[in-house]
Amino acid sequence: MTLYPTDRLALFIDGANLHSATKALNADLDFKRMLEGFREKAVLVRAYYYTAVVEGEEFSAVRPLVDWLGYNGFSVVTKPVKRFTDAQGHSRMKGNMDIEIAVDMLELAPRIDHAILFSGDGDFRRLVQAVQAHGTRVTVVSTLRSQPPQIADELRRQADDFVELADLMIDYGRPRGERP
Repeated sequence: MTLYPTDRLALFIDGANLHSATKALNADLDFKRMLEGFREKAVLVRAYYYTAVVEGEEFSAVRPLVDWLGYNGFSVVTKPVKRFTDAQGHSRMKGNMDIEIAVDMLELAPRIDHAILFSGDGDFRRLVQAVQAHGTRVTVVSTLRSQPPQIADELRRQADDFVELADLMIDYGRPRGERP
């Protein structure tokens, strides 16, 4: 990924998708080190982290991370998980953040030079195309090194650049479960 010192840069992190990709790679991302690294290489305008949260439960595994990110330079966007019953009568939970990511990327696109999307979701292909129409370069970060790969081929082809998450982990990762 090519970053220029004068690039106005924004990060858009699909929390659920990134969690799935890092889990598949058996590693965790050191968000603090990553944020510092991007700030050293470009003008970081905003770093968004998107995730759905389960409300009303005594303990939520994602809550400590969301709180930490919010206090350490990230704009955290959350919404409550929706519970529903599928056709087979099984209770399911859904917390898709695609619309929130799309709105924020499109609103910020005219004011940044480079957007970095941490997601492999193929639904974002059209969003990437729309952001590129504003003259904004888009890099997608996900992984091909998991089984199955976490990046949709159509998203990878649409992006100006694709960064293999496993390669990014060399600088910004740590073994799964290790504390920062």
